[in-house]
Amino acid sequence: MRSCVMCTMLLGFLALFVLTAPVNASDDLLLNPIQVAPHTYFVQGLPEMGSSKNQNFISNAGFVITPKGVVVIDALGSPALAKKLIAEIKKLTAQKVVAVIVTHYHADHIYGLQEFKSIGAKIYAQGEGRNYISSETAKQRLIASRIDFAPWVNASTKLMSADVWIDQAYTLTIGGVEFKISRVGPAHAPEDLITYVPSEKVLFAGDLVFRGRIPFVGNADSKGWLHALDEIESLNPSIVIPGHGAYSNSPIVDIRFTRDYLQYLRTSMTKSAINMDPFEEAYQQVDWSEYEGMPLFRAANRMNAYNVYLSIQAE
Repeated sequence: MRSCVMCTMLLGFLALFVLTAPVNASDDLLLNPIQVAPHTYFVQGLPEMGSSKNQNFISNAGFVITPKGVVVIDALGSPALAKKLIAEIKKLTAQKVVAVIVTHYHADHIYGLQEFKSIGAKIYAQGEGRNYISSETAKQRLIASRIDFAPWVNASTKLMSADVWIDQAYTLTIGGVEFKISRVGPAHAPEDLITYVPSEKVLFAGDLVFRGRIPFVGNADSKGWLHALDEIESLNPSIVIPGHGAYSNSPIVDIRFTRDYLQYLRTSMTKSAINMDPFEEAYQQVDWSEYEGMPLFRAANRMNAYNVYLSIQAE
């Protein structure tokens, strides 16, 4: 019995060491800001699943340089990535980062928040995010991430609350530049926010828009998501920066991919969901040929279809 106890203690010590070990792994991952408007830039995440190798750099983040500070949209998927983004911003401007707007509280967008908080930035997010960061789901996801993305996400990585919780709409003005922040959820997530910068004609869409890979539906409200895409289009932006993939200078055309995919999921699953047909049979009967060659099809598509199948039953 004593030896078992000793083994358990040793395993616990080893796990703690892995989670708290300093970041000393090989690090050749670069962030290359892309300028899309006079004062607006973004970095483009990789079309992959998060891993230790890519430091969980699978989502986009953007920033706008104003005369009185820099406003960042999303904080990337690890503190290490956030530090790199801060360093890249410093290469472009002497202005400090004063605000971070969170499009939604998914791990690949928020694990870098603590680095921005440590340099004095104020965090803005939609109020439903409070439910997520206090949930057991968020806690367990972080525990898993400390293993899956080690050493870039570790015991020092924390879930960060917002300083300002937004209900439906909020206009942030920094250096004379307006950031019109609107809730459009529940859609991809309950707390989805979009941010439109009229002076740049740029809209940050978060994960309401995906380009170049299969979207992640998760527990999304697919019907609400389609309505959110209508709202994005109604703003008539010149540039849309999605949560994943390349930026768009033809928003109507490029939003169509996300819209068509969601509509196809709903059309394909509706009859079987309403009739309570077995999901596996329903999934096998669908022609997925239009999407099966895309990045992350195997990782995400079946789960997406299943979640839409369940959500239709709940509507």
